[in-house]
This record gives sequence, structure tokens and C-alpha cells, in this order.
Amino acid sequence: MFRPIRKKKNEISAEAAKELLRSSRRGVLAVNGDDGYPYAIPINFLYDEETQTIIFHGAKAGHKVDSLKASDKICFTVFGNEQVKDVPWAPYLQSVVVFGRCRLIENQEENIRLVKKFAEKYYPDEKTIDEEVAVSGRAVQMFVIEIEHLSGKQIQEI
Repeated sequence: MFRPIRKKKNEISAEAAKELLRSSRRGVLAVNGDDGYPYAIPINFLYDEETQTIIFHGAKAGHKVDSLKASDKICFTVFGNEQVKDVPWAPYLQSVVVFGRCRLIENQEENIRLVKKFAEKYYPDEKTIDEEVAVSGRAVQMFVIEIEHLSGKQIQEI
């Protein structure tokens, strides 16, 4: 169902791809938008290796929510780990592409639990997390991507 990486020499291991997901702070979420146009937006995210999911947050209404309600299929991309190896003007770059299905968290208790789990990646301490959740936790919509396929590669940017 999902295409393999065409140039096998560029493929990175599943573990290297997961490490890029663990260490990255932002990625680009692509959904099926209005009138068949893709809609891609940068998001902060948390990769939960235990459940093989990607967790992110957003507003409870808008283009992203409407698109996900119409079609739960997504593509999510992260890139980074730029390294200069041979020549400084042509660095190597790793990327990960995830295909999956995204669901909105409807249960308020689960939503708050995921807000806290997500916040652990971005906030400095538990006190700050608790303060932020108390102020805006109920206004935040959490989303979970169930990963169906992921692949990673490293290319030299020339």
C-alpha cells in the first residue's frame, strides 16, 4: 500500500527515523483540504514511541479540524539532523515521512491527560505545565495520529 523508498542507498534505519521523530520539535502536517487541495501546516508534536502515535494540539474549529473530520488520512514530515561531511555548501539532511490516520480526542479527561503529556516536551517543569493547563487546558483540542507507515532517508542537498 505504501511505496518503498526508491533509492535504497538513501534510506535510514527505522531506529534513526524514530530518533529524528523523538528529537524534533516541529513537523509539517498535511491533510486533505478544501476542494481537493492539500493543506499543510507546521505543528509542534510529541512522538509517543510506546503507542506508536504522534500527538499534537490545535484549535477546536478551523480548516485543520474540518479537513480531518472529512478525511482522517494524513501525511506528516519532519526533517533535520543537518550534517556537513564532504563540502560545507552541500550538507546532508535526514527526513521522516509518516502516513497514518488522525483522530480528534473527544473525551475531556483524555484530552487533558494528553495536554500534560505533550507539554512535558515543551515546558521546563511540572509547575509550569500545571499552571498552563489550568489556564487553557480545556480550550485546547488534542489530536492523535496512529502511525500506519514511516520511512526515513538521508540526502545530500546539492
